Amino acid sequence: MLCLLCWLPLPLGSNREWSSSLFVVITALLAATLAISRLKTPHHSTATRAALPLLILLAATQLWVAVQWAAGLSADGGATFRYLLLGTAYTLLFWLVINLFASRRRLILLLAVLTVSGTLQAFYGTFMTLSGTEWLLSGPKEHYRGVVTGTFVNRNHLAGYLELTISCAIGLMLALRDGKPFTWRSLVELLLSAKLRLRLALVIMVIALVMSQSRMGNTAFVAALLIIGALFVLANKAHRLRNGLILASLIAIDVLIISQYFGLENLKNRLVETQLEDVVVNGEVIRRGNVDRDDIARYLLPMIAERPLTGFGAGSFATSFASYPGQDIRLDFDHAHNDFLQFIVEFGLIGTLPLALFVLICLYHGLRALWRGDSLFRSGVGFGAAMGILALMIHSATDFNLQIPANAATYIVVCAIAVIVNRGTGDGVGRISAA
Repeated sequence: MLCLLCWLPLPLGSNREWSSSLFVVITALLAATLAISRLKTPHHSTATRAALPLLILLAATQLWVAVQWAAGLSADGGATFRYLLLGTAYTLLFWLVINLFASRRRLILLLAVLTVSGTLQAFYGTFMTLSGTEWLLSGPKEHYRGVVTGTFVNRNHLAGYLELTISCAIGLMLALRDGKPFTWRSLVELLLSAKLRLRLALVIMVIALVMSQSRMGNTAFVAALLIIGALFVLANKAHRLRNGLILASLIAIDVLIISQYFGLENLKNRLVETQLEDVVVNGEVIRRGNVDRDDIARYLLPMIAERPLTGFGAGSFATSFASYPGQDIRLDFDHAHNDFLQFIVEFGLIGTLPLALFVLICLYHGLRALWRGDSLFRSGVGFGAAMGILALMIHSATDFNLQIPANAATYIVVCAIAVIVNRGTGDGVGRISAA
């Protein structure tokens, strides 16, 4: 499972038919193997029981996609069948993570592997850009030259992946706190201890996130860090000063100081120069907007109104949207650049509502773990899980990270982590105390 999670982002985010098919097959084999072993030695943990309603929600969406495909409700039957296979794989992946990583030792291992994967993506992408080599693993880059994309084609998708892995790294760092009263000496020891490797990994990933120049990726990361960070500081009264200084150091050192030398100014300029609307003087367009995503959203509303319940079929956006845009849409769009609207267009409310409930319940589990004061481990990992869930949700308002198998699968893993750390098991997580 860990090897699969590391592999997923390498072949262009697994956003190719062969790589996404490989993900489906491997996940099915892993699930079958675990199911057989569970038949021989049944194992039921509190995390498994807590995850059952969430599994039902995921399965309900896949059942609806199957109905879309079988009943001919989809505008693109082939794409809908592919999304059915992917959705089933995501559901099995959630079940696998819940069952395989329900102990503290394995959960730490999972977080560490995701951190290493994100760090390797960040290091590779940064090295390619700074060296001028500009290669993906499969060949030279054709798009987004001069900005970091890692092994993804699109910088926004690398940013989405890093939002998740950075959150896991921060969660792991906070989970490994010793719980001693704060002293200035302890802060110095933290910076010089073995946790320095985690700090270096965070620095590398933040540098790559900034160098991707993804506007919404960086905005979502900072917003989620500030929101979840504020809740975290408020929730832990006994260590409020210590936790506040740790989070302040993340913002001050990683984002403001180190990133200043790796393109923070370019990112700031790109944010400032963002223009949604055309500039018109005396009826003549003198400067066109540099973002078309808001224009797409206007044309999605009639589509939603046409099929609000059933949708046009999972994965059918490219086919169904072709007849709707007007002349102001100057490019071809395979995705809506808004995951929320795309899910409603494709899945309809019948298929979208279970997914929305799934995400909200997982976010609740992460926040509940963050707020609990009986375990430093719970609160730390809960912080990371909640931050990752929230960050990609914010980013999804302007992009399509959840249409990229590597990012969608990693998001499912982070959601499973939130459930595990909140409910725990009898073999590790559930017995961790603040001491």
